Amino acid sequence: MELDTIMHFMGWSLLINIGFFLIASFMLMFFRGMPLKMHSKLFGVDEEFLKQSYFTYLGNYKLLIIVFNLVPYMVLRLVLN
Repeated sequence: MELDTIMHFMGWSLLINIGFFLIASFMLMFFRGMPLKMHSKLFGVDEEFLKQSYFTYLGNYKLLIIVFNLVPYMVLRLVLN
């Protein structure tokens, strides 16, 4: 596989992951009641714990996007240009 192909793959992967992150963030910001009630009933967990879990999830997901998508993409852009 060529570096150019890998760079394009990493770019699309970055866009897709940012899209999923934004969808999850907007769902939790604007439709907070629906996921809280659903997950609380489904897993039998307190809603306060779920709020903390959502925050942790979004933070970890953002960190993973940066480490595994953004940084390799930026490195490839610098190497190829």
